[in-house]
Order: sequence, then C-alpha cells, then structure tokens
Amino acid sequence: MNIVTLNNGVQMPQLGFGVFKVENEQAELAVKEAINVGYRSIDTATIYQNEEGVGKAIKECGVPRDQLFITTKVWNGDQGYENTLRAFDLSLQKLGLDYVDLYLIHWPTPQYDQYVETYKALEKLYKDGRVRAIGVSNFAIEHLQRILDECEVIPVLNQVECHPLLTQKELKAFCEENDIYIESWSPLQRGGEVLQLEEITKIANTHQKSPAQVILRWHLQHNFIVIPKSVTPSRIKENFEVFDFELTNEEMKQIDQLNKNERCGSDPKTNNKR
Repeated sequence: MNIVTLNNGVQMPQLGFGVFKVENEQAELAVKEAINVGYRSIDTATIYQNEEGVGKAIKECGVPRDQLFITTKVWNGDQGYENTLRAFDLSLQKLGLDYVDLYLIHWPTPQYDQYVETYKALEKLYKDGRVRAIGVSNFAIEHLQRILDECEVIPVLNQVECHPLLTQKELKAFCEENDIYIESWSPLQRGGEVLQLEEITKIANTHQKSPAQVILRWHLQHNFIVIPKSVTPSRIKENFEVFDFELTNEEMKQIDQLNKNERCGSDPKTNNKR
C-alpha cells in the first residue's frame, strides 16, 4: 500500500474503498471484505445512508481502529455552522466511533453560499481533536480559493470526479500549488466507456492486467488518492492488486490524451441539490 502524507502531517492510504449508493447491510459485507483484502481507508457520507453498516464492519473486522482511516461527509442540507456540528455528532453516532480521520463538505452548493461557514465548523471539529483532518469534495477552483482566503486551515484534499475522460488538469495544478491532494471518485467512470477504449485495453494486455487496474494505476502515478467502489469480492480484490506494475511515461501520456472534460456526475458550479 502506498501511503501519502497530508499537509497537516497525517498519513493516509493512497488507495481506499468507496461505498457510494451501497445499502447498509451490503456496505457492512463489502467493507469487511475490503478490509480483509487489505484496504485500510474507507470512504462514506451521510447521504449514502450506510454509516451504520460501515460502522459495524469497522467494529467487527478485527483490525485495530488506529490502523483504519475513515472518511465521512456533511450533506448539503446540513450545511451552516451549527447544523454541521449536529450532523457530525449524528455521523459519529451512526459509525459508532469516537473520531473520524477525515471530514469533508460534500458539495459547495454555491446557490446557498454556506460552504465557508460550514468549513469553519469543520475547523472547530479539527481544533477540538474530533477529526484528524478536514477537506472538501466537489469544489471548483473558485470555491477552493474562497476557503483559502476566508478560513484558517488549508483543506488536506479535494475529492472530485476524476478519470481518464475527466483528468482535472487545471484543478490538479491549483491543488498542487496549495498543497491539497486530489482524491478521485468515480475513478473508473462508473464502469463506463473508458474501460472499453482501445488505448486502455492495449496497455492492459501489455501488462497482463485488467483495464480497471490500468486506470487505477494511472491515478496512483498521477499522485491522486483514489477510492474505487465495488460490492463484488473478486473486483474488490482486483482493484487492490495495482502495486506490482508500473505504467511507462508514454502509457501515461496516452491515457492523459483521452481527456474530454466529460462528467458522469454533476457539475460543482451548478449542483445545488439539498
């Protein structure tokens, strides 16, 4: 496992496990399987409605809590300073934990303009020692700039949609300048066309790896943190087996050139769903 050091000194596995849209009972089973395979970073969120299942898996997995890295997120409808503090308490209760390793704002929802005060609530949680690190999710450059201008603690990462058809080049450059990691959600484009592309399948054949493994390796070599999701044991295992090969510079460039700035999720500048 590759370990990255966040800007506050906290260490985090570069490859984690996501549970987006996985129901509680299934999330419990999938997280147990993932931890058994070797994953130590688990990413959930209030809106996924599976924090209880994730919490049960953490409690029963047999791995000490301090060896796990747990992320959750405050949902859009819970934004605002006091609301965020209450939402965090509820997430902690559902997870059955004393602290989380990383707490994120799920979306900026710019129409409501609450993300700065929400982030200040995250800062309080961080200063109180209830979270080890704080960050954001789905923030565009303009949203990040406001956080940098108006808040004290630099986000450790920005979790965004990222894959070979949406390489986030400008955002990545901005984040690197400010010592903020990019964490990729939907790294395999939700199993979309990217897995079928000839350029990807050729590289996969060269390394005797699957297209998914090649794409996850591309994320790692770009120094992204990455959180693939699966509930299928064989794929959970396959997605973890990406540390025994390396893409060449030429292969990396070939994959970079597939970019179309094409999203399968919402645009952070216009998504105001609550």
